[in-house]
Amino acid sequence: MSVENGVEGNKTRILLVEDHASFRQALAFMFEREEEFAVVGQAGSLAEAHQFLNGSGGEADVAVCDLALPDGDGFDLIEELAAKDSKVITLVLSASLEPARFARAVEAGASGVLHKAAAIGDIVEAVKRLRAGEALLSPGEVIEMLRMVSRQRQEELEAQKAIDRLTRREREVLQALGEGLDSKDIAEKLHITVETERTHMVNILNKLSVHSRLQALVFAARNGLVEIR
Repeated sequence: MSVENGVEGNKTRILLVEDHASFRQALAFMFEREEEFAVVGQAGSLAEAHQFLNGSGGEADVAVCDLALPDGDGFDLIEELAAKDSKVITLVLSASLEPARFARAVEAGASGVLHKAAAIGDIVEAVKRLRAGEALLSPGEVIEMLRMVSRQRQEELEAQKAIDRLTRREREVLQALGEGLDSKDIAEKLHITVETERTHMVNILNKLSVHSRLQALVFAARNGLVEIR
C-alpha cells in the first residue's frame, strides 16, 4: 500500500483499490495529471484498503475500487466506505460482465459502476461527474439493479430451503452423480439396490423442483452441493 501526504485542502482525495499494479499506477498517473485530484492512497487488497481507512493513510473523498481482490470481494468495503461520516463516493470497476455483480455493488452503496475495459480517461471523467453530483446511472437503472438483487436473494433463499430438505443419503446420491456415475454404479457405490437409487432420485427431483438428473446435477454444482470430478 502507498500513501501520499501533504494534499492541498481544495483537491479531491482519491483512494485506488486495485490489485493489478500496472493498471492502478496508470490510473494514479491520469488522476494526478488533473489539478483537482490528488491520489492519497493505493491499495492492492482489502487488507491494505482497511489499513488506509483505519487511520494509517488519512481520509479520501472518492474511492475507485475493483470488485475482485486477492483477499475477497469488495462489497463489504463498499458498505464501509458508504457508511463513513465523510460519505466517501465509490466508483466500482469490475472485469465481470455479470449484471448481478454490478447490482450488488449498487446495493452496497456504490455511487457508480464501470467495466474495467473502459478507457482510463473515461474513469477519470466518471469521477468528475460523481463529484459534481451527477449520476452515472439513471433512477430506472438503479431500481432495476435493486430488483435484480432482490430476485437473486429470493432464489438463493429458495435454493437453501430445497437443500435443507435433502437427506444425507440423497446428498450422497447427488455426489455420486457428480462423479459421472449412472444408476447402477451409484447403487453399487452406496450399497443399495437400483430401485432404491431411483427412489432417492425421484425424491431429489421433487425436493429441488427439477425435472431431470442433469438439472439436479446443475443445481447441486451451482449451489456447492457436489464436487465435479
